[in-house]
Amino acid sequence: MRCKSNRNVVYSCKYHVVWCPKYRRPVLVNGVDGRLKDIIRETCAEIHAELIEMEVMPDHAHLLVEVDPQYGIHRAVRLIKGRSSRLLRDEYPWLKSRLPTLWTNSYFVSTVGGAPLKTVRQYIENQKHV
Repeated sequence: MRCKSNRNVVYSCKYHVVWCPKYRRPVLVNGVDGRLKDIIRETCAEIHAELIEMEVMPDHAHLLVEVDPQYGIHRAVRLIKGRSSRLLRDEYPWLKSRLPTLWTNSYFVSTVGGAPLKTVRQYIENQKHV
């Protein structure tokens, strides 16, 4: 097991995160998906979170990410969803007419400890082929 550390903590905190557009509408298409991936990469780099795997489907997004426990997965998800909603709705005005807000208020998060990391990574990679 590979661990990371900050000034106070040695950790290995990997999370599988999934969230959906409002009403599970399939709006993550036609360039929105690629731009969302860019925004997620930039945001993870900014907060020093390691983005291990990512896949964007038309109606949901999957992340496998390692986040410093002192920063918190809840703050990371809130920042990613908030920033991506604002930027995507500015860059793709048709999203504003289809949805009152881009994302639902909820999301799924699971620590990756019970399942081998390789299994979760393969699950996310294979989402496009399901």
